[in-house]
Amino acid sequence: MQLSCSLWILSYNSFMSKIETIINQSNIKLTTARIAILELFAQAKKPLCYEDIKSKLSMDKATFYRNIAKFEEENILNSFESNDKKRYYEIQKNPHAHFICSSCSKIECIKEQNISLEGYKIDNIIIKGICPNCL
Repeated sequence: MQLSCSLWILSYNSFMSKIETIINQSNIKLTTARIAILELFAQAKKPLCYEDIKSKLSMDKATFYRNIAKFEEENILNSFESNDKKRYYEIQKNPHAHFICSSCSKIECIKEQNISLEGYKIDNIIIKGICPNCL
């Protein structure tokens, strides 16, 4: 048990170091609310909307969106709107495309990294279609 606790502490410290690096590279202060939001997004394997994480946060909706707006302004998070008119967010990494199922609204990140258009700066690519589960 001691070993797993030690590993968790090292992992958590490494994770917090990454969050602090992200914050320090921007023009914002590290607050409890911002740490809570970034922790959720850093651990996510897919983009998240407010409804996905509201039960895991101890802040009101206005505080969440105020912090999200600041993160977007500082290029820490990026966002897109899905078929269900919800805005989804994720930590900004390498630009990549997202697939949104037109039937069930499932969202998946597309791992293809060589998406480019000569002479253009691409911020976001959304591909819509029908996922294998809905075919």
